[in-house]
Parts: sequence; C-alpha cells; structure tokens
Amino acid sequence: MERYRMEPGRGYPIGATLDDGGVNFSLFSANAEKIELCIFDEHGHQELMRFALPLCEHQVWHGYLRGAKAGLVYGYRVYGPYQPEFGHRFNHHKLLLDPYARSLAGEFSWSDRHFAYKLNDPKQDLSFDDRDNADVMFKAVVVEPSAPRLPRVPVAWQNTVIYEGHVKGLTELNNKVPKQLRGSFLGISHPAMIAHYRALGITTIELLPVQQFVSEQFLTDKNLSNYWGYNSLAFFVPHKDYLNQKQIVEFQRMVDELHQAGFEVIIDVVYNHTCEGNWLGPTLSFRGIDNSSYYRLNPTEQRYYINDTGCGNTLNISHPRVLQMVMDSLRYWVQVMGVDGFRFDLAPILGREVQGFDKSNGFLDAILQDPLLSTVKLIAEPWDIGPGGYQLGGFPAPWSEWNDQYRDTIRRYWRGDKGMLPEFARRIHGSSDIFEHSGRQPYASINFLCSHDGYTLHDLVSYQQRHNEANGENNRDGHSDNFSHNHGIEGETTDTDILALRLRQIKNMLATVMLSQGVPMLLAGDELGRSQKGNNNAYCQDNEINWLNWDEKSLYADELTPFVASLSQLRARVPMLAYRKFIHKDDHSSQVDIVWFHRSGLPMHKEHWHSHHAATLGYLIQEKSTSSEQLLCLFHAGNEPIEFQLPAIDGIEHWQVMIDTNSSANQDEIRRIPAQRKITMAPFSTIVLLNGDFNDKNQELSTDEQKQ
Repeated sequence: MERYRMEPGRGYPIGATLDDGGVNFSLFSANAEKIELCIFDEHGHQELMRFALPLCEHQVWHGYLRGAKAGLVYGYRVYGPYQPEFGHRFNHHKLLLDPYARSLAGEFSWSDRHFAYKLNDPKQDLSFDDRDNADVMFKAVVVEPSAPRLPRVPVAWQNTVIYEGHVKGLTELNNKVPKQLRGSFLGISHPAMIAHYRALGITTIELLPVQQFVSEQFLTDKNLSNYWGYNSLAFFVPHKDYLNQKQIVEFQRMVDELHQAGFEVIIDVVYNHTCEGNWLGPTLSFRGIDNSSYYRLNPTEQRYYINDTGCGNTLNISHPRVLQMVMDSLRYWVQVMGVDGFRFDLAPILGREVQGFDKSNGFLDAILQDPLLSTVKLIAEPWDIGPGGYQLGGFPAPWSEWNDQYRDTIRRYWRGDKGMLPEFARRIHGSSDIFEHSGRQPYASINFLCSHDGYTLHDLVSYQQRHNEANGENNRDGHSDNFSHNHGIEGETTDTDILALRLRQIKNMLATVMLSQGVPMLLAGDELGRSQKGNNNAYCQDNEINWLNWDEKSLYADELTPFVASLSQLRARVPMLAYRKFIHKDDHSSQVDIVWFHRSGLPMHKEHWHSHHAATLGYLIQEKSTSSEQLLCLFHAGNEPIEFQLPAIDGIEHWQVMIDTNSSANQDEIRRIPAQRKITMAPFSTIVLLNGDFNDKNQELSTDEQKQ
C-alpha cells in the first residue's frame, strides 16, 4: 500500500490514463455520492486495496494514483442511493467495470451476486443485496498508450464488395489455419484466409461484434451462448475469447495484416443497449455507476426502462457524457485499433430524440462534423422496434444503409412471385426511390440477400419454414416469413433435379446482387453452400450450425466459389455496374445509360411493366461513347423456358456470354453469340452478355452451333 498514493487528478481524458508518474483515473457519474477505486492482484483474484477518488468536478470523479503502472488491475465501487423507483440503483457491494476499460483481467461467470437486489425476494428489484461479486466479475487493466493508427486510404464506396462474417465461425473448422489461431482475430488474417478473400474478389471484411460482450444468463442456463455478440459490456475492449494470447495488440495485428493485403475492416458495433438488460437485470457497470444517466428511463415510472431495442434497455445517447463515451469509443477503434468503418446495430435508436427520429440529432451531427469519423465507412441498420423505428432512406450523407427492401424484392422475384418487375428494376437501379431524394448516391444502398440474421442462401432455397428448435424456444423465435422456397422438398434431398434448380437459384441471386447498382454484401459461407439446417435465428449456436465447414463442403461449393469470383471480376471489369451517380434517361450530365428490354427485344413500355404475370426482364448498361463496352443482363424467373430476342444495337455484331446460371461455373469455353438472334433461357436463369474484344481462343460459331 505504501508504494501508491492517491492525489487529486484530472477530469479529462475519461478512463485510466498512464504517464511516467502514475495513472489518472476519471469516471463520470452525475448522481454518485462517493466512488472507490479497487486494486486487485495481477490475475484479478484478490482485492488488495481501495482508494476514494478525491475530487468531483462537472460530474466527473477523478484521482491520480501515483506509483501505479501498466498492468494494474482495478474496478470501481460506487456509492449512492438505491431507489429504483426514482431511477437510482447504486450498490457499492457490486464491483463495476470501467466503461472506458481497454483490457480485462479475471473471468466472468453468472452468479446471483451480480444482481443489486435479492433474486428470490418478493419485492424483486426493490430489495437490496449486500453480497460482493468481485470474484466472478471482470476487472479492467491499465494499458500502455498505443501509437495512433490512421485508417489507410479506403476503398471507394462504388468499388466496395462487403463480406460479412463472424470471427470464430470463419476459421474454427479451417484446417489450413493453425489450430491455435482458429476462432481468433489472428485467424482472420492468416494467409489461407487472405487467399480465399482474394479468390472471391471481395474488398471489405465486415465482422460481427468484436467489442467485449457476455452471454445472457438464460442462454448459459440452457448450455447455449450469445454467439453473435450483440450484448455489449465494454465498448473499448476486443472480445477476450477472440484473443489468442489475451493481448489487444492481436486485433491491431489482424487489421494491419489485412490492410497490407489490400482489405478494409469494418466492425459491427452495438451502442443501442448493453448486457445489463431490463429492470431485473444484473449490475455490472453502467447501471451501478449512474443508471439514470446512462439509460433511457420511462419518464412516468423511472423504475422501468424504455425498451426500443427489444433487449431490455436503451442506452441514453442523448446525454452528453454518454454521447461522449460513444464518440470516444468510435475514435479509439479508428485511431488506435485501425478499423476502416462501422456497421451500427439498430441505428435509428442513435438518431432518436424525445420527439422521435431526427436525422439532425446530436449523434448524427457529431459524426458529420468529426474530422476523423466523417471520413470512414458508416453503415446503418435502419430499423428498430421503437416508435418510428423504420428509417430506411432516412439517414443523412455520408451514411449507407442495409436495404431490406432490396433483400425482400429480389427474394420474391426469384421465388416466382407475380407482379414484381417494376420493383425488381427499381432495386437493380440502386433504389433511387429510397435514397436519391436526399441527394445521396447509389452506394447509400447496401444490397444483400442474406446476412447473419436469417437464412443462408443455401437454406433460402431449401426450406419453406424455419427450423429453430435447437434455440430452445419451441421454434417461436426468428422471422416467420422469409420469402423462401424449398422447391418441392423441405430441407436436404438427393433429388438431382431439385438440387440443380436450387443451385441455379443461388447463382441467380448472387448474380443479381453483383449486377445491381449500389454496394453488394455477401454472407460468409454462402460461397461454400453453407447451411444452418433451416435455423433462421442462429444467434445462440456456437457450433457447427454457424461455423464454416471448409473440409466437408456442400454439393454447391465447387460451383459457387468460382462463380462468385467470376461475378467480382465482371463487376471490376465493367465500372458501369458501380456507377457513382443514379442513372436516368435523358440525363445529359451522366456518361452512362440504362435501357430496359422486353423479351421481344424491344424497350419496355408501360403495358410491359404492368403485365402481372411477366417474369422476364433485360437491361442494357452502356457508356454513351459508341466505342465503349456494353453489358446486357437478362433475368427470367418463370417456370418454363423462354426465348429472348436480343435487341438490335448499332455496332454490335456478337455478344460474349459472361455469366449463365444454367451452366457450370468451371467450364473454360467462352460462348460467342451473334447479335440479334434469339437466345433460349432456362427456367429461373440469368444470362449476362458483354460486347467488345474476344480472347484468341474464341472461335466463330458454326451454323449448327448458332441454332442451338
């Protein structure tokens, strides 16, 4: 105890800040009466001493612990009123994690002692528990300052192809990754994984939550876990289970290695709620530090929380100190950890004020004016369950958004739903009807068919009903309407005709995503034909249901991986597919035109668009220069084969078949088709044709071949 001396410190920066003489500790709490800094042994097992923070200025408590060094393990005990009915839940018997912790010691395990009240008391949270929880609680660790890392020059939005994956799931079963690295950050950047990313042609890796989270107690009681990670505890800490040697530098090394290989890193962040749950939840950090400041409380019954998240609580980002914490966290992950952007879970919550969603609210304006954060990629999940919670198209520039209307429209079109052509065309066009009104560009739309939440592509064409029994909720959880189709048999089958159709449908949807204006996003494993056995809400399955199986690939893997690669190559070769502006007819400022074609080879007219049973559409994308490449994409979502009359276009004598979802992705031959002929399309198929120069191995087709 003699080697440490507590002195008045500084209120800023908030958190634990190391210098040559010691450590400055700073913690915000507007309603606390006293705060103690608790020091533990290096493993976090035994509490060694306590120091009261000596000063509180502007609601920030602080003290300077002279003699403290990097590696010091600590937590807080916060004194104040325990009056849940007035929004106060202070209980100094509970060890609390510093919201600005950078690294963790000890282990977390569920215990009744984490709750500030007596669990079995009839008064519930109006009772008080005076037992200590330190032995089963995480502690914070003082770390050396890290050298700032500015993000590399990012991939331009219009050239971005996102690959959404889970840190553990990507590598846990990959035998090409050393065993000790599987399921970790360093596994993500292993050369075997980098080779796979390159083969696919993606540019950007988007990782499910990597900030420290814990599994809910009701899941651990069922021997399940929160696999996805949307249950945050510490917004500055890389999740411990993904660290191979428990050193935060491993995350930085992963990012550096991916940057060196040419890939961006986007992380999924959860600033809308925490793992402390509803009014009956545990007291682990924010709730015990200052419940009424950190959370949105019911204004008429402050014992209860506003639950716009569906997870029990909502972070009060309207409070300036909570907003400061979120902004500090974001800047930390960019400057120190090196990420290139963020995907914000349930993002309307971040833009919601008392009167509702406001695209000029404090958080969105703070991002817009920030000289660093305004330059990284920002992606919103534009919906939540709160009032006015569906905000697709409502975010300001420079935000992009997950486009669920794109997802649902493309699924329904390829399922064979009638009357979909106008909507299908709008989504391929970049969803200008959703985004252009506010001056945004096509890359505001993140186009996806599948994500971590829902079916994989394999399951989308294999299951008509959800099969979530393994989640332990009697198959009641997850989306009930997925616009899926099993094509005759529910689940796995050996029927070759059904398997061929399912493969073609997967290819059709992958092709559509990559041929649409906007930013394509692929779900990791879809290129391997990964199945979750019909589970469309696999958030709690830390097992083979979620892990990518690299050795026992599905029947589709050998076809789909090269197929995705061919689509990426085509998108890179034809920049018009990712044009920076919305393309409109008679727009003299645009260098690119899009023309929509009927199966007759004539441009679409009003009666064509409104033909309810029409399931076939072509579109030509071309630069206005007559010498440029022209790309013709044909889509057919009908049950019977049809003939599509290729349109007569000046200067084109032949087309090269770049994509045909009815053909093998592995065939080497390149088909060359004379212009103005009729081309036969198989049921549910996509054909992409490109004019221009041909490789030497292309030969003129014989008369017989041309008739085929």
